[in-house]
Formats: sequence, C-alpha cells, structure tokens
Amino acid sequence: IHNQHDARRAIEIAHDHFERINIDLMYALPKQTLCEAQADLKAALAFDVSHLSLYHLTLEPNTYFASHPPPLPHEDESDAMFESALETLAAHGFGRYEVSAYSKPKQQCKHNLNYWEFGDYIGIGAGAHGKISFPDRITRQIRERHPETYMSKMTEQGHAVIENRLLTQDDLPFEFMLGALRLIDGVPTAMFSERTGLGLNAISKPIAEALRKGLLDEDPTRLKASPLGMRYLNDLQELFLK
Repeated sequence: IHNQHDARRAIEIAHDHFERINIDLMYALPKQTLCEAQADLKAALAFDVSHLSLYHLTLEPNTYFASHPPPLPHEDESDAMFESALETLAAHGFGRYEVSAYSKPKQQCKHNLNYWEFGDYIGIGAGAHGKISFPDRITRQIRERHPETYMSKMTEQGHAVIENRLLTQDDLPFEFMLGALRLIDGVPTAMFSERTGLGLNAISKPIAEALRKGLLDEDPTRLKASPLGMRYLNDLQELFLK
C-alpha cells in the first residue's frame, strides 16, 4: 500500500534514471469529485511525462470491494471526469491511441502496440505470460507465479511454464479482435489474416452485424471501431466471441 508521497517519489526516481516514463492514473475513485480528478491529472502532467494511461476504477468480481462496494461517483460524474481528462490531455499535446493510453506525438508504447496488434512476446520471470506464433500454431504460455517455485523449476527443468495453451481456430478471431478494436485507429484489415492465418471470411458475419449496429467503421481497409463502437467496446468485442 502506498500513499501520495510514495507515488510522487517513485515517479521522481524513474525520471532520474529513464528518458521516457509512463504514469498510470485512475479516476472515479470512492467519493472522488470532478475537481479532485482534475487535480490528480494536473499533478501527473506536472511531471512532464510523454505517456499516460488513464483507467476508470473497476471493482473486480470475487474481491472484498465487489461484495462491500465503497461509495463511487455516479455514471454521469465519472463521464464528466473522463471528458474533462480528454480536453486536458489534448491541451497538453497528448493524443489518444488506445482505449486507455495517451501519448505525445511519436511516443506511443511499442510494447502496447505489439500486444494489441496480436504480436508475439516472451514471458520472462515469475507469473509472466507469453504468446508465441509458430508456422502451424499459436500458443499462450503462463509461468509459475511464486518466485521460489519459479526458481526451483528453472534450476531443475530449465523452464517454469505451467500452462501452454494452444489457440484453436475458434479462439483466434476473438483473440485478435479483442486487442485490435482497442486501438483508436484500428488495424489494417489484412493484418487479421497475417497474424491468425485465417481468411477474412472467418469474421464476415460479426463484421456485418457490427456494421449494421454502427459499431464498426465502414472503411474496408481497416478493422476499426466507430465512435459508437468505442463507447460500447465490450458489446462490439463480444460479437466476435464464438
């Protein structure tokens, strides 16, 4: 558990050692007002960062707060916080390139883009996840989460992978679209086949349904959520879930 001083000090230390840093900022916190949310964002921007991630507080299922929810701002209040943040970030030169990610020009997070574009990445360390594409398959891996057990397995067997899940052809459309639709500019339509090995016909029905509902942009060269689709992103993504 950390306080305001700890958070500020962590950012200062990061600034001393790295050229580019990101700040994760949450809003719609218990009893938070619009003025308080604006003050938090102003404080974050005072650190002169080039990248910022902005998240609406979510109470996860099966947690203490889910069963004992604190007093949270009403939806119209949290919407006002978000709209105010968009205006403030734009005024400071930040562009929104993903649902929760904002950056100065040419300062987008390459790791984030690779992840949302269904790229590959290797999980290193306790609890790390990875995604690896082979010529004939795509797998997702999970490594042992407990550090001591992770080290023991690495020493004894050379790896600590506890789950190596093969993605089926039914999995791939949703897995791809789940990330791609989070990007404000979407992805080139051709990327779907390049990254999944499937033809575009695999998602022709949900695409047609999304277009009918106005949730998808009508540009045939890109898979991109419309403004309405970005607002109701979960509904749009679920169309691709078999």
